[in-house]
Amino acid sequence: MPQRRIPLRTGNFYHIYNRGNNHQAIFFERENYLYFLRLVRQHLTSNGVDVVAYCLMSNHYHFLVYLRDETLSNAMKSLSLSYTKAINQRFNRVGVLFQGRFQSIHVHGSDYLVNLSRYVHLNPVKAGLVQQAGEWEFSSYLEYAGLRRGTLPKTELIRAQIEGDLAYQQFLVDCKLPDSIGFKRLLLDE
Repeated sequence: MPQRRIPLRTGNFYHIYNRGNNHQAIFFERENYLYFLRLVRQHLTSNGVDVVAYCLMSNHYHFLVYLRDETLSNAMKSLSLSYTKAINQRFNRVGVLFQGRFQSIHVHGSDYLVNLSRYVHLNPVKAGLVQQAGEWEFSSYLEYAGLRRGTLPKTELIRAQIEGDLAYQQFLVDCKLPDSIGFKRLLLDE
């Protein structure tokens, strides 16, 4: 298997994402989203990966992660295989579900980190699925806004920069992301 262009190193943040093969759906019903999040706990968080923020969309996902060790590639492989196998069995289908390996972008600097969390949480709004980020059940926005007491996302890193639930909610109201070339490089526009 070929080496990654961007090596995944311990002690760094990464934006990881993938989409359905041929841009097709990867989540078909509410239970699929919930099952995928259970698999994330099983395969990622138990293997040295802190999920800082996430958003699951019908045909793709975004995770902002912090690596405590270098097992992300293996963990993502087992997550993808487990989920694909379950979906194929549930919907009597065969073949690949995802468009190849997951993609990763190294995130450096607190400005990028905070603004990338906003980008991730605004995905359902940008896609026209909801009017406000808090209406989308399958993202970590609800934890950041103090509307849900979930334990998957490690919110401390971003909350240290934006203090308080209301401050984070207001931060997302301003949906203008930085216009720098460096930040645009981090974005995955569907």
